Amino acid sequence: MADQARRSFTTELKDAVTPRAFLLVLGVLLLQLGFITSYVGALHHPKPHELSIAVVAPAEVSPKLTGALEQVPNDAVRATTAADRAAAEELIRDQKVYAAWIFDPTSTQDTLLVADARGPAASRAAETIVTAVDQTQGRTVKTEDVIPLADGDAEGLSSFYLVIGWCVGGYLVASILGISAGSRPANLKRATIRLGTLALYSVAAGIGGAVLIGPVLNALPGSSWALIGLGSLVVFAVGAITMALQCLFDIVGIGVAVLIFVVLGNPSAGGVFPPPMMPPFWRAIGAWIPNGAGTDVARSIAYLGGSNVLVPLLVLVAWALVGVGVTLYAVARRPRSGREPVPSAV
Repeated sequence: MADQARRSFTTELKDAVTPRAFLLVLGVLLLQLGFITSYVGALHHPKPHELSIAVVAPAEVSPKLTGALEQVPNDAVRATTAADRAAAEELIRDQKVYAAWIFDPTSTQDTLLVADARGPAASRAAETIVTAVDQTQGRTVKTEDVIPLADGDAEGLSSFYLVIGWCVGGYLVASILGISAGSRPANLKRATIRLGTLALYSVAAGIGGAVLIGPVLNALPGSSWALIGLGSLVVFAVGAITMALQCLFDIVGIGVAVLIFVVLGNPSAGGVFPPPMMPPFWRAIGAWIPNGAGTDVARSIAYLGGSNVLVPLLVLVAWALVGVGVTLYAVARRPRSGREPVPSAV
């Protein structure tokens, strides 16, 4: 009787948890552990690396100050020079440097220009470094925030969370379309319809996000029209890639999308800490994933007059084009009849 019960349980277990389901659950476990590793690895111990600081000082003093900055341990600073305060502020607004150290030859107090809009953590790191260097020379420094954050954006995270929301919508809507109607569209016509549906959703999501972050919540300044365009592009790029991954890998493609956009994309996006404050791996990948590229553009629209957005916009366009191209290629190469059952998750 006991042997029969064991055999019955084993049979039920095999029926309930198929090999495919076991592999999917194992994949989820690996994604979960990757999530923990990526977020903690990127954010648990921020420290500056090649934090760009411009020095404004007389010609006879400037080499000494830049040399002192370059000698900060662990390559914490990348020092450069600027002709005067106006030039230094322009470098900050053009996202060429994070801070500027203005030496005052007429007194013992210098000025440090920072931009909290580019990341409060970078501003604090620059202040700590310059203060320490100045103290070794018997001088003091006062800090001026030349691009402050908006009142509704106290920690400078609104642009990051806005883009993350758009990314979530992009891969969720593509996943829902795949689960409900088959991971791979039956033919090119249906693939085009599905991509058109994604495009319409992307515009709606762009409008909704821009309205919420601006007029409704008053969290970000800047052009609502520009944010609508950005949001539409972010959602479509993420959704198109997710659709392409499903066409290639079936339901596993959703997990690959989560790996790219959640496990890797979110912590490296520069929202919590700007790139110079992150470890090398996340610093290297952040600008090339839609999360980071979108956050850079959103922050520039809100605070920096739209400066330095060409590269991140091209990154987003590239993701969108690759997603569309791979989707259409995969469907053309291996179309479904349209009468096949939709693959289940287990």
